[in-house]
Amino acid sequence: MEKLSMGKANLEVFSETLSELAVQNKNILAVTSDSRGSGKLVPYAEKHPEQIVEVGIAEQNLVGVSAGLASTGKSVFAVSPACFLTARSLEQVKNDVAYSNQPVALVGISAGVSYGALGSTHHSTHDVAVLRTMNNIDIVIPADNFEAREAIIAAAESKKPVYIKFGKKAMPHLPRINKEFKIGKASTICEGNDVSFIACGETVLPAYEAAQLLNSKGISAEVISMHTVKPLDTAAVLKSAKKCKCIVTVEEHSIAGGLGEAVATILFSEKIYKPFKLVGIPDEDTIAGSQGEIFNHYGINAEGLAQTAEKLLAK
Repeated sequence: MEKLSMGKANLEVFSETLSELAVQNKNILAVTSDSRGSGKLVPYAEKHPEQIVEVGIAEQNLVGVSAGLASTGKSVFAVSPACFLTARSLEQVKNDVAYSNQPVALVGISAGVSYGALGSTHHSTHDVAVLRTMNNIDIVIPADNFEAREAIIAAAESKKPVYIKFGKKAMPHLPRINKEFKIGKASTICEGNDVSFIACGETVLPAYEAAQLLNSKGISAEVISMHTVKPLDTAAVLKSAKKCKCIVTVEEHSIAGGLGEAVATILFSEKIYKPFKLVGIPDEDTIAGSQGEIFNHYGINAEGLAQTAEKLLAK
């Protein structure tokens, strides 16, 4: 299996990129809910003490204050654990940000099952499903450092609300066919004709590793980093699905309402009936453990995803 060079945690890249942008743009503000430490924003705060606002553990206030600042022309990044940002303050996200069209970048940190052993209260496996139903907000889930940096730059330039979610662990530098990043346009990591892995966020890595395993067996696997779940790159989904024999979606999220269901809807509407599997967190009692342990439990790893693909191909 190809050994990838290791990068940083995407959260670290977020902080570094925001700090770079803040030097040139004094309208950039980070608003935190006692989360500058977990959001890797301590160096940012030291360098830009006038460009950070601390509201304390009050996520609803965080979103309301961020929307108010954005309405005055500030470029606001509201940073809070994803599990709380998209649950406790959901009404503020809906009314103050999305429906009021305030261009706030909502940054959900330690997303998915990154908090692992802290259990269901700290898991955010609902956020994509909830926000997909909400008008006027983009959803971006970077897979590696390149996508993390580009997503923050794009969010700073965007004139509409966006939700960006980050995990905690260091991510390797993924290869990619297309070197450009644009919200709403998927990135092809590697091409293939037998199986299509369509993944987002930190699950793109195990999808790529599964593709490498399959390639060693003579099975051609394609990996798509669907870093933008909303708006979804319909053209990329259809192009990959039409040429491949089966499709596997992979996400660190409930299989209800997430990336997999979005892809399934497109395939069904276009009458593409091929072997298809949604891989993610099923609707069952929460499993506690590290992110790696939870991934392994649900087959979100190289071996598990390769086996899933092989079973689909055998149908």
